[in-house]
Amino acid sequence: MKLFSGWRGDVLIALGALVLTALLVLGLGSNGLVDFTIRFGIFGLLVLSLNLLIGTSGLVSFGHAAFFGSGAYAFGLLMQSGGWSVPAAILASLASSALLALVIGALCVRLSEIYFAFLTLAFQMLIHSMIISWVSLTGGDQGLMGGVPKPPFLGIELARPQHLALFAAACLAVSAVLLRQVIRSPFGAALRMLRDNPQRAAFLGLSVFRYRLGAFVIAGTFAGLSGVLMSLYVSGAFPTFLYWTTSGEALFMIMLGGIGTFLGPLVGAAAFLFISDRITSFTEHHGLFFGAVLLLLVLGLRKGMLDWAVEAWRSRRERQKA
Repeated sequence: MKLFSGWRGDVLIALGALVLTALLVLGLGSNGLVDFTIRFGIFGLLVLSLNLLIGTSGLVSFGHAAFFGSGAYAFGLLMQSGGWSVPAAILASLASSALLALVIGALCVRLSEIYFAFLTLAFQMLIHSMIISWVSLTGGDQGLMGGVPKPPFLGIELARPQHLALFAAACLAVSAVLLRQVIRSPFGAALRMLRDNPQRAAFLGLSVFRYRLGAFVIAGTFAGLSGVLMSLYVSGAFPTFLYWTTSGEALFMIMLGGIGTFLGPLVGAAAFLFISDRITSFTEHHGLFFGAVLLLLVLGLRKGMLDWAVEAWRSRRERQKA
């Protein structure tokens, strides 16, 4: 159906998902559902942005949390300084994350895959150390103290968990549509060609540096938005946002869901958060059981969950046709 094809289809699907989320959040009023929706919005946006590098561009970044954390700190500091509305602070935070991604990307994207991965990790750890050391500005190990002001705007009260959940879901939906269009565009096609056949891309005159830097900046900007949402969620910003484990969790969510489809990372994020919540509710040995369950999933499927499901569905259709 043409109605559900192209960008119009993406918009309709995103609107449908957003309406369903609103009905569940406002209708059920479950604190657990509201909390899960906020966290899914945050990490869903983070993994979609990272998968633009991994799945589309073939660049594995170990330092994506640098932009996540920078967005959180920038937003928190701006709101604490006073004189900033929430929309203005969000835009300024996105600009800071984009600028940081531009600087780091300009130094990293020329490198081969393994050196690119470790240099992004090095930059992340450098920024993490700066955050801890600059106590007068960032609060050091303690993070931003005193909370993040959340003045209402356009009738939205982000201090209310239900409003924040819907705002996070809306940010995820809009970002997913935008990233989907980036991937479908000639720019996205060029990134895939650079990933799959760099020699042919160079022969056609495509600039590896420009296209990969563009992807890096776009990914960093959307990661900054997820950091803004995290700052609103916890009412602060903390050094752990920029630690390597945050990047590691995002990478694992992508691997769990699969990089072969656009929605794979979202499936991985939802599964990761759901399993973590369920295990936390019945045992104190969270790390042991969580690791065991994830290991069984990875070894059992041998690929991402959605990748496995899509392949199984296609195989079944082929058998039926035969």
